[in-house]
Amino acid sequence: MAAPTLQQPSFLLANLKAESCTKPLQQRCQDLVKIIEEYPSKELHVVFPWLVESVFGSLDGSIAGWNLRLLHSRCHEYNIVLEFLNPSGPMMKLVYKLQAEEYKYEIPVNYLPGPVKACIQGGVLPECPLFHNKLQFPLTGLLTLNLALNPFEFFMFNFASCLVTPKSYPQGHHGSVADSAYFVLVDAYLKYFLPSEGSVPPSPFSDSKCSVTAPSPRSSSVSFAGYGVHSPSLLKHHIFHQPSVNADPAAQEIWRSETLLQMFVEIWLHHYSLEMYQKLQSPQVKDPFSPTEEHVLVVRLLVKHLHAFSNSLKPETLTASPSAHSSPLEELKRVVVQRFVQQKLYLFLQHCFGHWPLDASFRAVLETWLSYIQPWRYTGEPAGSQPDQNRTVPDKWEPFVQENLLMFTKLFLVLLNRAVRTDLVNAKNALMVFRVAKVFAQPNLADMIQKGEQLFLEPEHVLHHRQPRGYLTPSQGGSFLSSRQRAVTDMAFRVKSHVYALEGQDCQYKQMFGTELRGAVMKLIQIIAQARQTAKRISDHSSEAAAGGSLLSWFGMGSPDLNRNAFPGAEHEESGECLKKTHEFLDKALENLCQIFKLNPGQLAQLLSGLNSSQDHGPGRLLPDCIMGENGPVLTDLGRQQIISGLRRFDIQYQGDPELQPIRSYENALLVRLFYRISSLLNERFGGHMHALCSRPDLLGRLGRHYLSDPDSPAGNQPALQSPTLPSRRRRRPRLSLRPLASYRLLLMLLLGYAIGAVLALGPASTTLFILTGSVLYGLLAALIGDKMKTH
Repeated sequence: MAAPTLQQPSFLLANLKAESCTKPLQQRCQDLVKIIEEYPSKELHVVFPWLVESVFGSLDGSIAGWNLRLLHSRCHEYNIVLEFLNPSGPMMKLVYKLQAEEYKYEIPVNYLPGPVKACIQGGVLPECPLFHNKLQFPLTGLLTLNLALNPFEFFMFNFASCLVTPKSYPQGHHGSVADSAYFVLVDAYLKYFLPSEGSVPPSPFSDSKCSVTAPSPRSSSVSFAGYGVHSPSLLKHHIFHQPSVNADPAAQEIWRSETLLQMFVEIWLHHYSLEMYQKLQSPQVKDPFSPTEEHVLVVRLLVKHLHAFSNSLKPETLTASPSAHSSPLEELKRVVVQRFVQQKLYLFLQHCFGHWPLDASFRAVLETWLSYIQPWRYTGEPAGSQPDQNRTVPDKWEPFVQENLLMFTKLFLVLLNRAVRTDLVNAKNALMVFRVAKVFAQPNLADMIQKGEQLFLEPEHVLHHRQPRGYLTPSQGGSFLSSRQRAVTDMAFRVKSHVYALEGQDCQYKQMFGTELRGAVMKLIQIIAQARQTAKRISDHSSEAAAGGSLLSWFGMGSPDLNRNAFPGAEHEESGECLKKTHEFLDKALENLCQIFKLNPGQLAQLLSGLNSSQDHGPGRLLPDCIMGENGPVLTDLGRQQIISGLRRFDIQYQGDPELQPIRSYENALLVRLFYRISSLLNERFGGHMHALCSRPDLLGRLGRHYLSDPDSPAGNQPALQSPTLPSRRRRRPRLSLRPLASYRLLLMLLLGYAIGAVLALGPASTTLFILTGSVLYGLLAALIGDKMKTH
């Protein structure tokens, strides 16, 4: 098709901007497809930055773009956007068309992740090779530095930043994250540029003119395997001495794969350095970045795909020497998790574990962690007939466990400290504890972790001859006789290198199976047992209340009570089936924890013996652990954990005027206010007569006390713990309360009574007389046997 008459670039851009406000998205996409096909790169170069911003939004969040994160499959524009942005769609064709030329697009350094920005502004070359040879130096100083990115890098930077840039989205637009256009596109890009099978499709345009740098400065004699730990020397390079990187044909083959991977990891995960995380432990330091649940779910998608990508490594490549000839994509598969993801994901997860709210949304963080530490789930092999918990972890994953030791042990310890502060009566929280215990209880996994800890604790003098990079094999001059001993020491060095790289040389390692952590596990087991018993009591209490009082309370014969919910965990989602699930999850969690830490039934029974005796006093006496201070009870640390976990509570009761309680949903607000004014007027005028009536010792006095005394008498409802500085609740004077007449249930009963009277041919006056007579007789009966009823 012949290209139309060319406009000046400014006119083309101006027309597109004007049409973006008037034409629907479908029409705009169709026009863009034609423009991309027909216009030359010189004119598309001017349009490209605006188009990327209009799609993904601005980096400062002021422009929302196409709202990819809110676009779901039920939207009519969903398929249009996916077709336009998919890896082989029109937008990517535009990227490749511009990639074939020497075009660069600038990104301000201020929009880079915190550690990278701080590194550049401090005059130090960033660790990630993605940012090497890209810095533009203005004359005004380092604070206005820009990165010059090629079209593919610019596109992927804006696409990745779309997830973490805070934007003001309209209210009420919520849906499943996995169903959003953004999530689907991330999955499509990962499968296209990091394929588990085959290779990355070539670019439809020649990029020979583009000076594409290899992702890392490596010579042809050094493979990916030598970069298990990032070289510390790169961190000391000044930004004015950027290393020059020659285009390597092997690197050119997968440069898009590495660029996409590094861009995703840097933008999504690299928000915390080791130094920055240590500073965040101080409460005075404000957290510079807080990930959202959507962000974490996308990170989990990345982790799962990288495991599948790495596990698709051919068996012959896996067993071959790292120096053997293999395709660059196969070499990338060999080290993609350890080299690109491990360190940044560790700090990311550790931050989330320590700062995420204590609610069910933490499940996204938890599952991301569990996905990373279980790469054997993403091998593509059939699961077999055995359930996950009974499936033994193959021995071939022992190196992965050892080289990711902190991912298993340190994060387990952080999760343990978090679990004891969580409401485990909630079924969603109980499920998370069960999930962790189930994963770590997989046969052979605990033994692998223990072996990794033993390797880390080997004395340093054993390792003094070891070099920091590369390991000799017999083919490289090593001895076959010493290969086993060298393999053991090499594994120990790998474990130590991993721990020191993630935690620093001065880290104080705490063993997962050591004495200190075992004591914390015992404490968690006790809290789980308490939560299990609390869930059972709530379930029994709810069942009894539902069976015995639901019908009577509906007809108004049950007394309204502000303190009706005797257990703080007894919410609508924590009743019925949810409580049964809680009990089931906690039972299995206890069983799995005993299996992991090798507790026999006798040890468990002894651990829970004191707990069982303390639970026999009934729910009314289960007070949080506290000590009496000058101003009343003071919670201990154990008491705070009991309240947070929903295991204990104070018996808090309403102490104010019953007439001024909040209006209930079963009451008419207008009648409540009207009757309050009438009763207040009557009480004020006839208060003395009421007091005299209730003071009489005869039958009339009893009847008066039944109708006129405060129904919330303090005699039987004293708080279990009361501050000595607060006066005790004083008895109020007798008074008339008309508030029960404002109840919809009582009004319905009165209406039903008048309806029955009408059926029996009784007039309103006769029906009223019968109702009043019945009320007086009921009150008389209650007054006569009131003492016995109270005692009962």
